[in-house]
Amino acid sequence: MIDKLTEDQIDQVLTSQLVGRIGFHGNGRTYIIPVTYAFDGSHIYAHSRPGSKIEIMRKNPRVCFQVDVIDNLANWRSVLIDGEYEELTTKQHQMKAFNLLSARLTPVITSEAARPLPNPPPGEKKRRPVFYRINIIEKSGRYEKSAR
Repeated sequence: MIDKLTEDQIDQVLTSQLVGRIGFHGNGRTYIIPVTYAFDGSHIYAHSRPGSKIEIMRKNPRVCFQVDVIDNLANWRSVLIDGEYEELTTKQHQMKAFNLLSARLTPVITSEAARPLPNPPPGEKKRRPVFYRINIIEKSGRYEKSAR
């Protein structure tokens, strides 16, 4: 059976996962990139080092965000968010994002790229991390549940 997720089920999927995919468009191309994230009940928070992804989202802030939970090919849940990229520029907002991401990711971090750093490592001052959030415009979700 395939059906729609309720609002509570959508939030449960977003809260339970650590990796989602952000979709954005620029330079005549559409990109889909996996990112680690934290969901606070109203926004998706993430971080990145400066680069093409950030530059494109600054120019075109309309994004989508997708997360799934796949038990097997007959039992899965998938959430899609239509949203808008917002770069966090104040120290207060950056620290909120840092704290949310750290609390969510620290127990499971296995990669330097996933670990949020409030400041760049020595010698990388120009590569200060960019903290951002996705302001949710619309959320939707679907699931399939096998009768077996």
